[in-house]
Amino acid sequence: MNARERALDAQRKLNWFSNHENGIVWARSWRATEGLPLGMRYAELGAARLAALDFLHDPEEPLIGRLAVPELDPAENERAWEFIHASGVELPGQTGHAEPYYDDLFALGLDGLREKAGGTPSFVRAAEGLSAMIERAAGQAAAEEVAAACRHIAHEPPATFREAIQLVWFVMTAIQIGDRAALVGPGRLDRRLIRFYEADLAAGRLTRGEALRMIETLYLFINASCPRGLAYAVMAGGGGVCNELTLLSLEALRKTRLVYPSVGVCWSFDTPDELKTLAVELIADGISNVAVFNDELIRRSMVRYGVPAEDASEYINSTCVEITPCGASNVYVASPYFSLCALLLDYLKEPEGAGYAAFRAGYLKRAGREIDRAAEEQNRVRRIRRERMRRPIQSLFTRDCIARGLDIEEGGARYNWVECSFVGLANLADSLTVIRREVFEQKNLTLPELRDVLERNFENAEALRQRFLNGSPKYGNGNQEADGEIPIITTYLAARCARQRMEPDDSHFIPGTFCWEMHQRLGAECGATPDGRRAGFPFADGAGPAQGREKEGPTAAVNSVCSWNHLPMLGGSAFNQRYTAAAVATPAARENLKQLIDIFIRFGGFETQVNILDAARLKAAQLHPEEHRDLVVRIGGYTDYFTGLSPAMQAEVIQRTQYEEL
Repeated sequence: MNARERALDAQRKLNWFSNHENGIVWARSWRATEGLPLGMRYAELGAARLAALDFLHDPEEPLIGRLAVPELDPAENERAWEFIHASGVELPGQTGHAEPYYDDLFALGLDGLREKAGGTPSFVRAAEGLSAMIERAAGQAAAEEVAAACRHIAHEPPATFREAIQLVWFVMTAIQIGDRAALVGPGRLDRRLIRFYEADLAAGRLTRGEALRMIETLYLFINASCPRGLAYAVMAGGGGVCNELTLLSLEALRKTRLVYPSVGVCWSFDTPDELKTLAVELIADGISNVAVFNDELIRRSMVRYGVPAEDASEYINSTCVEITPCGASNVYVASPYFSLCALLLDYLKEPEGAGYAAFRAGYLKRAGREIDRAAEEQNRVRRIRRERMRRPIQSLFTRDCIARGLDIEEGGARYNWVECSFVGLANLADSLTVIRREVFEQKNLTLPELRDVLERNFENAEALRQRFLNGSPKYGNGNQEADGEIPIITTYLAARCARQRMEPDDSHFIPGTFCWEMHQRLGAECGATPDGRRAGFPFADGAGPAQGREKEGPTAAVNSVCSWNHLPMLGGSAFNQRYTAAAVATPAARENLKQLIDIFIRFGGFETQVNILDAARLKAAQLHPEEHRDLVVRIGGYTDYFTGLSPAMQAEVIQRTQYEEL
């Protein structure tokens, strides 16, 4: 089995928390440290978790990073988890979704970083535990050059590209397992590692091909460890940066062709054509991991939310499309997801106002009250965690925890805002258009009659459902009547979010419209909606039109998606496009796709992602999943294996509009 097949096989069996979270270690450590300060209890727990790890390595691998699955006594492990559950240490709230801060680590090494953190004992212990883990990996390496690199970076600053990228993986592993903080990603490899790459090339220690293989190996490690349905992200380019590692970060996807990581291309007016062309080439070849982000818009949004202009390009797509600041983040993402159409159905039970404008205003006020409640709930979660949780390893790699002497859970991080996300935006807009026309303008039925039809899921009313579905204009076709609802909705939601203040430092409550896979989950929980959607069917996936409703071509869809202001939506906004392979088969067609992305960026779109998939292949994968287990599709901001999706999600992907020409 080659490395790619091994990663694909492992990804189906492993994930951090089910395979590498050792309940026995947790319970033993928690019992042994009773009475210690909270920070030290968590630091000792992290060190114990890392000490329990065993690394696997083959001599041909340029890095070490695969983890062995621990052999545990089932009965003892079950008793341990009973103790953990009873101890009340499993707390709500977000973790991870961040890039660690590497500058001090690369300049000082772990010993130097430990010395810098000397005023905070839990941080010192965290550094010691990480050093010990790396020393253990050195002893388990099957190649001397890998072992030597590990021995060096266990204490000293990395001196080579191999050592630096190896240290990136070790830090990711330590935070995720030691602190139980999931989805800590590589981030911006082209910025963090470029000086090592250039120095090694100049000294003759490294070739471009060897560097590419190390990046590919990092990607394989990620694929072998990430839980299904989640995501890791690498960001490339932006802020005037485009170097060899920018290109290699993308090029590595060509050979791995697996679901992780997603590589976000920071696209702007001054992005070199070489980078744009490579991104489009990979997309056209069916590598759907590539996503395009509006660099200029996101940098302006970062400034809007308090990041200095000189730091505004230091952001990452933390997993899907939600944006967090590099190396300084205790940002909660997708906290929570709001089901806009579920709120509409609740509101239909007690609508307000005599006319349509009053009806819509009443709905928005109802949504606003949900925003208020959600923000307070996130503050409550943060208060609980400030009292009862610490993450000393992640704190060690998060500005400004060391300087403040505060754990990330105590408010040590520089940025602590919370991002929420609104799901079903297109369905809501289309539903409001139908209500305006059918109820208030044409008076074809009353609101109680509409509610009755929806509660019956259009039973014995298929003709009416078809009229709702096809008789009113729909978002995604460049039609102002349909598109005009979106700016009103999003402006209100952004303004209501702006009224909130988040602990511990009066940070922002920031909106987004991406959905991960919640368009399917929340859709499954929601009844029929006035846009003609049946009960249980997935909502639209992000900022784009609902499935199959864009009828006027990709340019019209882009015009609709860009008809409202994406600037406040730092919580992430994704626009999915889908084309057949034939549509992008020629150089001219690929140039057209590049120009369409340019238009999307110029018009103010936040992010777009493209699936190059024929419906016939998707249907074949449904029938013979074993023959298509590495078929990757873009969902609602992240990529996943098509054959691993639920039947409902597979149907949703197939039903999306498929363009046959550009």
